[in-house]
Amino acid sequence: MTPTELAALLRAATQKVFQAHDLDADLLPETVVVERPRSPEHGDYATNIALQLGKKAGVNPRELATWLADEFAADPGIDSAEIAGPGFVNLRLAAAAQNQTVATVLELGADYGRGSELAALNVNLEFVSANPTGPIHLGGTRWAAVGDALGRVLSARGASVTREYYFNDHGEQINRFARSLLAAARDQPAPQDGYSGEYIREIAETVVGNNPGVLDLAEDDCLETFRADGVELMFGHIKSTLHEFGTDFDVYTHENSMFERGLVEQSIEELKASDNLYEADGAWWLRSTNFGDDKDRVVLKSDGNAAYIAGDIAYLKDKHDRGANHLIYMLGADHHGYVVRLKAAAAALGYDPEHVEVLIGQMVNLVREGKPVRMSKRAGTVITLDDLVEAVGVDAARYALIRSSIDVNIDIDIDLLRKQSSDNPVYYVQYAHARLSALARSAADLGLTAGVEHLDVLDDSSEGDLIRTIGDFADVVSTAATLREPHRVTRYLESLAGAYHRFYSRCRVLPQGDEEPGDVHTARLALCEATRQVLANGLALVGVTAPERM
Repeated sequence: MTPTELAALLRAATQKVFQAHDLDADLLPETVVVERPRSPEHGDYATNIALQLGKKAGVNPRELATWLADEFAADPGIDSAEIAGPGFVNLRLAAAAQNQTVATVLELGADYGRGSELAALNVNLEFVSANPTGPIHLGGTRWAAVGDALGRVLSARGASVTREYYFNDHGEQINRFARSLLAAARDQPAPQDGYSGEYIREIAETVVGNNPGVLDLAEDDCLETFRADGVELMFGHIKSTLHEFGTDFDVYTHENSMFERGLVEQSIEELKASDNLYEADGAWWLRSTNFGDDKDRVVLKSDGNAAYIAGDIAYLKDKHDRGANHLIYMLGADHHGYVVRLKAAAAALGYDPEHVEVLIGQMVNLVREGKPVRMSKRAGTVITLDDLVEAVGVDAARYALIRSSIDVNIDIDIDLLRKQSSDNPVYYVQYAHARLSALARSAADLGLTAGVEHLDVLDDSSEGDLIRTIGDFADVVSTAATLREPHRVTRYLESLAGAYHRFYSRCRVLPQGDEEPGDVHTARLALCEATRQVLANGLALVGVTAPERM
């Protein structure tokens, strides 16, 4: 029995108690909260529903808890229900109900943990979207890991997800990039406002190699060649690097295409027609203050050029026109102003701003021997995705970046992520999977297979703890998807690995010496196989491999 199943059971039982005692059933919450007690002596689960509803229903909470405990205990899935304190109810599950989780995992396999509560969402998930003026930096690398993991957990709970990369190839930053390449090709210093680093020289040399005589062209033609070819080469590197990092996109949208396809002009005309765009001081302004913004925003400047937000508005409309009903933008710490701005743009276009979500991520620092690592081999002044992967590998990099909430700054400790010890979280989880895989191979050598016919023999406290932890998985994934917090999956995996290691240290799985195989061995093998399956499912959700040998 999973926590979700138990919560449903408790709600139905609470409803019966309310009916029996003529209490107001409208007070019942949609979901009864059940929690794992800190101390195993207090039971498998606990609920405070009596405390939550007692006074509202006009009943002493402890008296209500007494009625509820009797009703809860009447269900065959609950072994006992005991009152604690002012009205808590501690519950112990019947062995058959608890152990059914093992059989469920083995039956569902890779589908265990999946659900359909988000099936109504057609999500456009935009993340990374780094300018094609340099390699992916460490902040973008965090989004590459977290964004991909978020897409996976949303899909796991039923949402249709389109992963999208917005290719910023329109504007002054691209012109600076082109001038930087040209300067490098001429062996000149980078422009004052330009880009530097070994990657600039490498791209410049490639452009020259692909276009003999380019430096002899007229200045404008020469610069355009470096612009077009340079951007293509840089973006090719970005796509290749992201793919090797395990992050791929369904759609790559060029910012410039918003203008070339006339989408910017179309969205501006639509806003004018709705009177959400007005003219003042020679410019056209979005009435964004009508939709919660702190000031109106210039969309068309007085010189006739589109402001940056014009492309954002057209892009937002384009996403909806392609079928998305929920937009998620994942942006860096310096983009807080975009939250209200994008919601205001959506409302002005007639969309529900509640279906525009902007997630803001904080900074990432790389440390070695307790000191910040600041220099990159290729980029000169920033740490890149390539640098991090070279230092610790893809799995460790992804796991470390996903492991913390995006709301906090994080330090990535290179030394820690290289350790093959329980201090290294990704190694700790992957080692548990490898250990279970080795156990399965040993069992096969002995001719033993997992069996669910006698799961009732799993009565050790460590077995119960491991089973209940396995049962938490679907709820963890659901919460991670609902709250957009894939780090919950990694923390859960560490908890599951810990529960398994504690079980393994207490319970012998395979027969020893002349010992005859029995029901306890096949049942424990089933528990181990279920644990291995859930570890693999969880690691897949964060895009980290589940090794069978380490």
